[in-house]
Amino acid sequence: MRYLPLTPDDRAEMLRTIGAPSIDELFRDVPEAARSKPLFDLPKRAGEMEVERELTALSAMNRPAGAGPFFCGAGAYKHHVPATVDHLIQRSEFLTSYTPYQPEIAQGTLQVLFEFQTQVAALTGLDVANASMYDGSTACAEAVMMAQRVTRREKAILSGGLHPHYAATTQTIAHAEGMEIVRQAAAIDAEAAVIEAIDAETACVVVQTPNVFGVVTDVSKIAEAAHAKGALLIVVTTEAVSFGLLKSPGEMGADIAVAEGQSIGNALNYGGPYVGLFAAREKLVRQMPGRLCGETVDAEGRRGFVLTLSTREQHIRREKATSNICTNSGLCALAFSIHLSLLGETGLRQLALLNHSRARELKAALEKTGLEILTHRFFNEIAVRVPGSAAAFVENLLADGIVAGVPYARLDPHAGLDDVLLLAATETTTSEDIAALAAAIQKSAR
Repeated sequence: MRYLPLTPDDRAEMLRTIGAPSIDELFRDVPEAARSKPLFDLPKRAGEMEVERELTALSAMNRPAGAGPFFCGAGAYKHHVPATVDHLIQRSEFLTSYTPYQPEIAQGTLQVLFEFQTQVAALTGLDVANASMYDGSTACAEAVMMAQRVTRREKAILSGGLHPHYAATTQTIAHAEGMEIVRQAAAIDAEAAVIEAIDAETACVVVQTPNVFGVVTDVSKIAEAAHAKGALLIVVTTEAVSFGLLKSPGEMGADIAVAEGQSIGNALNYGGPYVGLFAAREKLVRQMPGRLCGETVDAEGRRGFVLTLSTREQHIRREKATSNICTNSGLCALAFSIHLSLLGETGLRQLALLNHSRARELKAALEKTGLEILTHRFFNEIAVRVPGSAAAFVENLLADGIVAGVPYARLDPHAGLDDVLLLAATETTTSEDIAALAAAIQKSAR
């Protein structure tokens, strides 16, 4: 089969049918500046073996995260995913199933989503959770728009500890809804600034814990301040394993909790696809985006599953929809549920404790190198200040085969924090990895 099955005659017939005299005329509404001239310098065609050889050479230029000491985090974390997870999600009934547009005949898919929702509600300490969030950042944006519907207010305050990519995603989506987004300056500890900014016009406050600098915060005081002004509190978590050790968002007074579920069951995968977690208090359920799967019994009394709430444009009239999410991350959600089921509550707590223990070991080693530690209440990630540019610092350590973390400036180039480096340690980080990092830092300082 040809890669491009249409012949020139096919294309000419299509143009005649729609009344366009040429391909260029078909795209006349695209601004001239957005058109590429000349064409991209790409090879016209190649055989299968040649393509395979070329792609193999390109892939060899990448360095796998497991190739040596690796301390990257900043929203995507290297955790061990049991082989069982990959084995089960590749079963055909899971791998090829599609979003349940005919839910009554998709009982298996609905049960998977129901179990996923149950786990997310338990982790976040909230009453109800949904399915169909793309990832943590878009779940954050959906939560802000949900707060707008609930409060009928137009202003959202984004904490300076919120991951810059989450803030940018929220700004992009909420702007189209006419919302005012107040994005605070980057801050290691942002609690006081957030509380001070809340006023009677605020629809919601968005805070992250552990935040992008790794700082863990009990946001109960922020919740009290927000509720006193009639605003909602949205709590963001980018490291889902932290739920095994820290207070849940619900315990701290959150009205909505969103999170990135990648850490459980999903590998790094070059940044995606991932799976967003979304939970809220029951009184807000009718304004939740996405879909909600529920448990029921059929006419013969047998257990069954239904779409209890489906507020997407694909299911109801657009003007009544609370979300325009067009697909779901069902396979990633399944991987999350399988891994969490294998761990159980005890296993998740042990995994979280191991992560924190590794991070404490990392912090102690970095203190001995003389670097300034910026994060003192942490789960498995810390921020440090390095001499000069953090990006150059990371590049220097790559010569020793060490991926030393994520320069904060890569996430937020305009924050003026070019010397801040984010480092994460998980259960995959060994004492030898930490020792190698500390030795390389001391060597580069000489």
